[in-house]
Amino acid sequence: MRHTSKYLWKRYSFYLGGDQPAVHWRERLRSCIGAFVGLMLVLTIAKELGDLSGIDEWLMASLGASALLVFALPGSPMAQPWAVVAGNTLSALVGITAAKLVGEPLLAMPIAAALSIMGMFLLRCLHPPAAAVAMIAVLGHVTHYRYAFFPAMIDSGLLILAGAIYNNMTGKPYPNRPVR
Repeated sequence: MRHTSKYLWKRYSFYLGGDQPAVHWRERLRSCIGAFVGLMLVLTIAKELGDLSGIDEWLMASLGASALLVFALPGSPMAQPWAVVAGNTLSALVGITAAKLVGEPLLAMPIAAALSIMGMFLLRCLHPPAAAVAMIAVLGHVTHYRYAFFPAMIDSGLLILAGAIYNNMTGKPYPNRPVR
């Protein structure tokens, strides 16, 4: 049976993002501007805190992925403050422990990611970018637990604060309020 190209496109377009919801340009710009402003604020403050305290690690690259959730999908359960802060902090702790206990990074990274996911399930703080935090700790040979506090917890908290201010100023309630 022959199918038209229109039929084939409609049937298989979801493989190329066809299952993504349509997002108005105003919302796209709101999200991008928020991520830019929020990350600039967080990175500037974190850099200053790092300089003041003499700490070299003041940034987590996965913060960009956290910003996507906080600014583009502020209603997602995975973008809520507990998920972001606890998920990133827990995953940093797990990654550091894996880096200390498992000598081979190729084994330590998947162990760290898998255990951080289990920990996030147990603590009800699923945050996908946090699994990357665990792997980053292993990959960066981070062996001091201070990393879980700064930058993981502090940067996450700053991002949540920036997200709450920006999202609420632009008409997106954040964080989610429990339904009563």
